[in-house]
Amino acid sequence: MQAPADLQVVGSELAIRWPDGKESYLPLEELRKRCPCAACCGEAGLTRHLPGAGAELTSESFRLKGMQAVGGYAIQPTWEDGHGTGIYSWEYLKKITSAD
Repeated sequence: MQAPADLQVVGSELAIRWPDGKESYLPLEELRKRCPCAACCGEAGLTRHLPGAGAELTSESFRLKGMQAVGGYAIQPTWEDGHGTGIYSWEYLKKITSAD
């Protein structure tokens, strides 16, 4: 999947313009709540799924401190509460924004 043509924070949303010209807007709170990292979602164990730590989210949890590209396939946001291990692939962003 190709990288978005444009990706920026507008107010309290992540605005994404896809290569086909379609746009998606994802509230930062929703982006954080859908963090795909092992600490938030859990991970596969040898015999069963291991749940995530279930960190308590505060208002700082939904304020974006920064965002960096990961290769040509994803972004990695850093939040004001210090969390920054979630890697959001373009495919995952497309899925959670329901952009066709």
